Amino acid sequence: MINARQRRDSNIFIESERLYLRDIRRSDVNEKYCQWMNDSEVTGYLESRFYPNSVEKLHDYVNGMLGDCDNVFLAIILNKGDRHIGNIKLGPINWFHLSAELGIIIGEKDLWGKGYATEAIKRIVDYAFAELKLHKLTAGCYAPNQGSLKAFQKVGFAIEGVRKQQFYYQGRYVNGILLGMLNPEGDNTKEADFRAEDSSSCE
Repeated sequence: MINARQRRDSNIFIESERLYLRDIRRSDVNEKYCQWMNDSEVTGYLESRFYPNSVEKLHDYVNGMLGDCDNVFLAIILNKGDRHIGNIKLGPINWFHLSAELGIIIGEKDLWGKGYATEAIKRIVDYAFAELKLHKLTAGCYAPNQGSLKAFQKVGFAIEGVRKQQFYYQGRYVNGILLGMLNPEGDNTKEADFRAEDSSSCE
């Protein structure tokens, strides 16, 4: 299996029918990326909407991700034209419990509703279970964010709980939806022996 050190040193390349996922690069952090993160429509369901972003701040964030063995932070790129349309993050990974949180953003609004989020989620889920041998993935969304909820459910995530009036959104409090998905291969106890030695350090 790929441990944290091997993952850090690789240039992750995960391909699907219409897109591929690769390690995000410093060159990806440009004015377009900054526009995504300052667009109220793009970040409407994200906590980052409360804070203005600059290219410099985003560079700092990406630089931190590049050196973090507990996060897999990937750019979503269209096969046609190599267009960077969003990002997807697996992490932080808990190597003791073999679990991780999954988050995604599609920044290019002209591509919303075309299934790209579902496609990207499906591929990183496959990677997390087949390559990293994780046992469980979790995700969350605001209840009004039906697009995100449906994308996760199409891949196999199930609603595990509802946090009542968890988020303040557009002048009212809305519920938070908690989602989870187990590795379909079953219990990964045999894979857990590596956890402390191979994944607690980037050295």
